Amino acid sequence: MTATARTILIVDDEVRLRTLLHSYLVQEGFRVLQAGDGLEALDLLRAEQPDLIVLDLMLPGLDGLEVCRRLRTFSDAYVLMLTAKAEEIDRVIGLEIGADDYLTKPFSPRELVARVRAMLRRPRNSLDIAGVQQPLRFGTLIIDLARHEVILEDVPLGLTNLEYELLTVLASAPGRTFTRAQLLDRVWGADYFGDDHVVDVHIANLRKKLGEDSTQPRFIITVRGVGYRFGDRR
Repeated sequence: MTATARTILIVDDEVRLRTLLHSYLVQEGFRVLQAGDGLEALDLLRAEQPDLIVLDLMLPGLDGLEVCRRLRTFSDAYVLMLTAKAEEIDRVIGLEIGADDYLTKPFSPRELVARVRAMLRRPRNSLDIAGVQQPLRFGTLIIDLARHEVILEDVPLGLTNLEYELLTVLASAPGRTFTRAQLLDRVWGADYFGDDHVVDVHIANLRKKLGEDSTQPRFIITVRGVGYRFGDRR
């Protein structure tokens, strides 16, 4: 293992699963930490600042959703959420509170490793819209590319990195329609092979933070059957 090995934190109360995933990830050259509950996970997150967290939804004490909510107040690490539940609502909630992707149990450890590698190939805060660093201005909405900040009506918005990158991609070409596949490629990276429904979930969450009226959206407009485009309706 090299000094520059990326750090992965596995959070799951199943010791056998943690041990199995630990073995696979170490073989791939990662530095791997383990936690069996949410409080231990948060302590390790603050102390070790891992690059990615494999986070089980069903944990004793603090569940995975609450851990994800709390970690997003101080950590920008990727979150791959594990869930034994097949219901779509569990996946949606996890993505809404800041998870980047999910896997439904049972899954292949090799698939998890592939997901981890795909996520880490795209560094955080990597968008550079044609080298532009001047703020993008659309009425009362300002996207400050240099500061990685979005301000609406003089109030900074607390966007996740995925929400910020989605908004920046769309706003970089007002009027252009982006398909879900194009947004996945630009924001999640070409190696992403999960469900394209993640785009819809993060767009919905972004719209809430922008205070959008779903019947008359001002900024993010749905192009039915295709994808989304940015349009400033003043």
